[in-house]
Amino acid sequence: MGAPNGYSGIVESLIPTLKKTVAALEERRIPYVLGGSIACWAHGGSAIAADLDFMIKPEDADRALVALVDSGMREERPPEQWLVKAWDGPVLVDLIYEPAGFPVTDDVIARGRRLSVAAMRVWVMALEDVMTTKLMSLGEHSLDYEDPLQIARSLRERIDWAEVRSRTEGSPYANPFFTLLEALELTPRVEERELAKPRIRVA
Repeated sequence: MGAPNGYSGIVESLIPTLKKTVAALEERRIPYVLGGSIACWAHGGSAIAADLDFMIKPEDADRALVALVDSGMREERPPEQWLVKAWDGPVLVDLIYEPAGFPVTDDVIARGRRLSVAAMRVWVMALEDVMTTKLMSLGEHSLDYEDPLQIARSLRERIDWAEVRSRTEGSPYANPFFTLLEALELTPRVEERELAKPRIRVA
């Protein structure tokens, strides 16, 4: 299932810049996947995005930023060493090459899916990768479960939660999220997962 037909006001305001960014990256043949909350919307989830996140490989960061500047956007090079930014009027595009949890590699790009988004065919990040970045970005000073919880509610049956749990188990801030999902009955409880495992008979 691709993106829903109807747009919320906030997503509708992002669509022209999304199209411009995709066209610029594809014209220069720069591999990308649409990430962040807008990727979850593209997969059919809730529309909660406030800006655009595009995941690119580290070696493509400068080339991708030049492509957006050449399309009429204004560049911004923040002090953080994991992204560059471009502004299309008031709309922000983050070009992220090392999101929380893992760097963007050919494998991350390959796990993406080509979906229909706003009448365009767009490469969109795998849901398990999106959730991993969301959860691994949680920390003592940014402990907000609202976005991950909305994503979980709207896309819970399409996400491999065992994979996401395994990839985020090193984070003490991600672990409580799964307890919350179980308490809200959005994922099976530990006992149910254990009962669902295949049993090996010993002769």
